[in-house]
Amino acid sequence: MSDRGYRRPRALSPLREHLRDTFWFAPTVGLLCSFALWWGVAALDAEIVTHLKDEQAYEEIGDLIRFADDARTIVTTVSSAMMTFIGVVFSISLVAVQMASGQLTPRVVRIFVRSRISKLTLTVFLATFAFSLLVLTSYESESDPRRVTSVPLLQSMLTLAMVGLSLLLFIAYVSSTLRLMQVGPVVDRITHESLRVVGRMPGGVREELSLGAETARIGYSGRAGVLREVNVARLVRVARRQEVVLRLIPRIGDFVVPGTPVLAVHGGALSQRMPRYTISVGVERTPQQDLAFGLRQLSDIALRALSPAVNDPTTAVQCLDRIVQLLTAMVHLPLGAVQHRDGAGAVRLVQDGPEWTELVDLAFEEIRWCATRSPQVSRRMLAGMDDVVALAPEDRKGALVRHRELLVKAVERTVPDVIAREFALFPDRQGIR
Repeated sequence: MSDRGYRRPRALSPLREHLRDTFWFAPTVGLLCSFALWWGVAALDAEIVTHLKDEQAYEEIGDLIRFADDARTIVTTVSSAMMTFIGVVFSISLVAVQMASGQLTPRVVRIFVRSRISKLTLTVFLATFAFSLLVLTSYESESDPRRVTSVPLLQSMLTLAMVGLSLLLFIAYVSSTLRLMQVGPVVDRITHESLRVVGRMPGGVREELSLGAETARIGYSGRAGVLREVNVARLVRVARRQEVVLRLIPRIGDFVVPGTPVLAVHGGALSQRMPRYTISVGVERTPQQDLAFGLRQLSDIALRALSPAVNDPTTAVQCLDRIVQLLTAMVHLPLGAVQHRDGAGAVRLVQDGPEWTELVDLAFEEIRWCATRSPQVSRRMLAGMDDVVALAPEDRKGALVRHRELLVKAVERTVPDVIAREFALFPDRQGIR
């Protein structure tokens, strides 16, 4: 139970996550880079003309002027059309996001916001627009090769290259957006993020540890929000310097308000002020350290699909496929309180986490209430539970068996016909083949 190498604390981690959840940072950096790029390329164009003048190559300067005049039409067209193109593309994208959030769950909007291809596309589009406007200012009315000071040769060529890149990114962006409007890629993205969290969980066997008497508590002093991330390495170092053991009171995903006790101190004294950059609090849960958030999202999508207004049991089955995948990945994982140790092997931080029974309840409890109306879903749930039971150790089979029995009883109460009931209670990994 270590903090996995005791990495240097990521002091900017909350800022990094905040920037990834916003859409303004990358385009702003792109605009600044486009200005810097234009300034550098304009200087190179001026150097080229100066060099040709020194060589008295006025015929070559005239050729450059004619090429720049031909490219000027294209640059003008690009500058006038790019902003309209941006507006149309992202208006359609907002409609796509709204449709996806309405059909699946509002929590999938975060996938669109954090999409790298979306941010890269908007950044390149805006950079191309700004760069083309700056290039237009570099054109001179003078046509005499002896009097011209600069010819935007490289600027024009770079503008054309950026237009080509914009078109390629537009194709990639449309393809990515269409994929994220489908259920399969969305639940696959959620599962992939959750499996990364599972892979970062420390292994070994959870040991019973006597922390001793609690000597102090440290309250939260920031703005209210959801506990999203904990800097384990920094907390371990703080506890080692003070020779104490810290216990994180809320779990990842809990909502905390100012004054809420966050850290309990055992075995010594510690300043009542929260160490800087140790926890990250935001407006919603994130999958960075939240082991249960993926199950929460998949359960929400399945519940919406099973609602009478949507009535899409196939989507619920797709979610159950991924729920079974996550439970299978967690079935042998040590759960509950995690003990983080310092370099000498002493426990310095205890962090509470979800138990196996809680994860199984989150995965099946709410879906089970709606599964009785759809034999496809009840059959898939039974098959999924049987698959996980076959892999689970003895001490973890009970929670799965309990949910299986409750599902069978619920279907028996809801479906009076014997033949229909037998059909609904037959395990099938595809629901209904």
